[in-house]
Amino acid sequence: MKKWCFLYLALCCFFLLPTLGMAAPVQRVVSFQSQVMEEDGQTFLRCEIGLSQAPADYSVKEGGVLRPKRLLIDFPNTDLGDFPREYPLGDTYARRAAFYEAGDHARVDVVMVAPAEEANYRVSTLPPDKQNKLPWRLVIDIYNEEEQGASAQIDGVRGHTIVIDPGHGGSDTGAVGVDGLREKDVTLLVAQRVQELLRSSGANVVMTREDDRDVYGPNATDAQELQARVDVGEAAAKAEVFLSIHCNAFAKPAANGTETFYYPKTWQDMALAQALQDGMIDHGGRRNRGIKEARFYVLHNSSLPAALVELAFITNPTEKNLLADESFQQEMALGICEGLANYFAALR
Repeated sequence: MKKWCFLYLALCCFFLLPTLGMAAPVQRVVSFQSQVMEEDGQTFLRCEIGLSQAPADYSVKEGGVLRPKRLLIDFPNTDLGDFPREYPLGDTYARRAAFYEAGDHARVDVVMVAPAEEANYRVSTLPPDKQNKLPWRLVIDIYNEEEQGASAQIDGVRGHTIVIDPGHGGSDTGAVGVDGLREKDVTLLVAQRVQELLRSSGANVVMTREDDRDVYGPNATDAQELQARVDVGEAAAKAEVFLSIHCNAFAKPAANGTETFYYPKTWQDMALAQALQDGMIDHGGRRNRGIKEARFYVLHNSSLPAALVELAFITNPTEKNLLADESFQQEMALGICEGLANYFAALR
């Protein structure tokens, strides 16, 4: 009898244990599409995330005080595979959607134009549409009637004087992307957007260069060129901050993210760097590499509170495409301007 009981238990283990150890089915993200729609006289942006299974378990989180325009949606037991990770969405309802993997979870991070509050978005699901060959979809409807662009107003900068230094220029191209995108061109475009936003909001802006040229002049040494930029800031009447705009670069193309450098002459240098970093991360949505001390010439030799921002990596294929994208340039310019406004607010 004992022999038969033992045999019975062994057979049960043989057949049942494999099923007990099986992991939950893995869901896959298979598509993403967006379009502006109109219902009941209201326009909105609809984003549809295609999934291989019914999205029975997902969570929605708003960015909160630190990231008020971020909407985060997590999918457990979900794999992205080779699915593209970045989708620009314009600048009327949302800026972009980015997909990430964290362990066995997938996350979509949507940067909205309006604050991520319940009144400005709605999340729902749609079943498969066999006729149109559409899979299960998680739907994000994003509302915002106020268009924001180059004419957007930045509260808190009126009356302040800011020196903007577009990095490199003229004979110095700066870093160059794999398809020839030049750092000096990107920094000037972003700086011009910052200039327009600040001036339209009542600030005074002094540019170290407004076109593609050497600030010192031809045949300058590095020290002469950098000192010429510092001198522009020192000569500017009532100037309050010096901001140098750059693109990052690294030998390994996987390097990515946004960071800001400062030299700690006073506490204002660090405060300025942190405010700018927070603004760019909030708007640009890239990996936060934080703020760091550095003895860069323009930071160390400027008597003004100074910061040098690295927008993103021009040597990273994804970020190189973003740096060339007008909506991303505008988004980073907005982040810089809001960072400046928050810095000035902290001084009151």
